[in-house]
Amino acid sequence: MANKKIFFASDFHLGAPNYEDSLIREKKIIRWLDSIKDEAEEIYLLGDVFDFWFEYKRAIPKGFVRIQGKIAELTDAGIKVHWFIGNHDMWIFDYIPKELGVELHTTEIEREYFGKKFFIGHGDGLGPGDRSYKFIKGVFRSKISQWLFARFHPNFGIGLANFMSRKSRAATGNSDATFYGEEKEMLIQYCKDKQTEKHRDYYVFGHRHLPIEFDLKDGAQYINLGDWISYFTYGVFDGETFELKTFEKKEG
Repeated sequence: MANKKIFFASDFHLGAPNYEDSLIREKKIIRWLDSIKDEAEEIYLLGDVFDFWFEYKRAIPKGFVRIQGKIAELTDAGIKVHWFIGNHDMWIFDYIPKELGVELHTTEIEREYFGKKFFIGHGDGLGPGDRSYKFIKGVFRSKISQWLFARFHPNFGIGLANFMSRKSRAATGNSDATFYGEEKEMLIQYCKDKQTEKHRDYYVFGHRHLPIEFDLKDGAQYINLGDWISYFTYGVFDGETFELKTFEKKEG
């Protein structure tokens, strides 16, 4: 891994809010992946790559061929790509790992690089409170729910899911742009609790959409990667330090 780096990104939400805007964003993500491929040892995509995804037995959602082809190209070149399911694309099954060659993660994982300990995940449903979402997440993750949804014709099922996703985002509004403070940020509270179990150096999550770097005790840090809707931020670990960067940052 000499001179190689570990890259992290999250919440592309490809497909939202419409085909035209999503395509522009997808092409920007491809430019980012091209810009890091010579430096990358591993790439972590921490969920919600798609705004919605469901794999039927013989059908997948239309679109997103550019990012799928690019990721397959990276894994074919020997770059390890980790793909976490998020709350918007939790119904990824075997197509993505089989066809693109990624390592699929359905829950949080721990890794160590150059002596630094990482705790990595999408971040949804973690921390105190939010019991209604945690219940709904459990329902949607169940095999029964997945089997029932698969009974819908793809035209209806995917259309319904896209409608619900847009409705959810409209209800959320601009809340993703607000930092609520240490006591009200659920992921900060979660990281503080986990740190009492054992020391980790970095807690890296997505889901929150807001780029955050928060210092915990004992030199540990919670990092939220932000999103590629408003911020176009990503993380990079060079073996010594973790840095949050912006791709194609606009000046002025």
